[in-house]
Amino acid sequence: MGGAATWYDCFSDKADEAGGPVTTNRVANLLRRRESPQRPTFLELFFDLVYVFALTRIVHELVLDYTRGHVAETLTTSLSENGETLLLLLALWWIWTQTAWMTSRFDPFQPEIQFVVLATMLGSLFLAVAISGALAETGLLFASTYVAIQVGRTLFFVLVVRGHDLRRVNMLALVWFGASAVPWLTGAFVAPEVTRNSLWTLALAIDYLGARLGWPVPRLGRSRVSPWAVAGEHLAERYWQLVIVALGETILTSGSSLLRGPIVAERTLALTLSFLTTVLLWRIYFYRAGQILGEAIAASADPGRLGRLAEFSHLLMVAGILATSAGSELVLMDPSGHAKPAWVGAILGGPALYLAGRSVFEYVAFARVSRPRPIGILVLAAMAPVMVGLPPLGVVAAAAAVLLGVAVSDAIRAHGRPLEQASPPR
Repeated sequence: MGGAATWYDCFSDKADEAGGPVTTNRVANLLRRRESPQRPTFLELFFDLVYVFALTRIVHELVLDYTRGHVAETLTTSLSENGETLLLLLALWWIWTQTAWMTSRFDPFQPEIQFVVLATMLGSLFLAVAISGALAETGLLFASTYVAIQVGRTLFFVLVVRGHDLRRVNMLALVWFGASAVPWLTGAFVAPEVTRNSLWTLALAIDYLGARLGWPVPRLGRSRVSPWAVAGEHLAERYWQLVIVALGETILTSGSSLLRGPIVAERTLALTLSFLTTVLLWRIYFYRAGQILGEAIAASADPGRLGRLAEFSHLLMVAGILATSAGSELVLMDPSGHAKPAWVGAILGGPALYLAGRSVFEYVAFARVSRPRPIGILVLAAMAPVMVGLPPLGVVAAAAAVLLGVAVSDAIRAHGRPLEQASPPR
């Protein structure tokens, strides 16, 4: 999907084969201009507010997965339950990602684009509300809202950008979103959860695969321009803003959890450790690589490929942050009890998943992975069997200690050295 051409080169005003203008002034006004600032706008930050609520609902579902009867007793069963929650997270993630792509291509200051963003924001709110029962009674609300967002806004751009090459791109995407709508809506009407999970997994696979391949359609071809190839700076900032949103969710969840019980010494210490973990996740993310992703994408010979790796790394990191948040809430529920295997999986697995995503992210920026990150993952994995049965407060303290070790190693490595510049893989 990536290429050497820029978005402005591929979709600038030009003549068609008959010599007529391809782009009208009205459509051109909707597009981001080459000279326009590439920083995210206040509208995009406003849009992210609904995802604080959405991610909170995801964490709530994760906590239910770990505490729902027999599920809390075995790690294998909890992983199966977590898979259902992951399905919902991937749907939310795809809505957010598509919106970030849209505001990278179109000018968010234009009323038409603001309308689409705000409509998507409302739809995302309905998706968040439907999360708790999405695999049961609110399945139709979740599926129909998801389809309405994807099909509705894509159709909107097919109608609005007539006479522009972007119309073809949206027509291709509309075919794929229409195809995925079938298993989305069919799954909403079937009763067995297993069948619904399978249909929705198929629907998500169609959506993700379509974008990965450039939405190919027989006789119409496919899109060959990656948004990362033309708007890397903007997308880089949008992704680190989403990381901030996820980290903010952990503070919201842990603070709310403390208020739902007696404020005693053990629970106060659990909140302190949760906050320390959040600070360390923030520090590890923004240590250099988090500040220069846009530069790395711009310097890459294949920004499309590197951008896809950056997206994947952020998905892993956000999932790791949410699992860590769920683990913190479990600790606040019973800080001095006995940690079940599934609880240990959340408390230690969240930071491990985060470090895995951060390792991929570092590779995107510097074409290497610092040893403390994989070492941290191995230490967390090695500790897991030993931590089963111990007080959850001790487990979260051990996880924080590992993250602290990674953060300290970063500081030691950077001490006295000039700031490292982006050097993406070739």
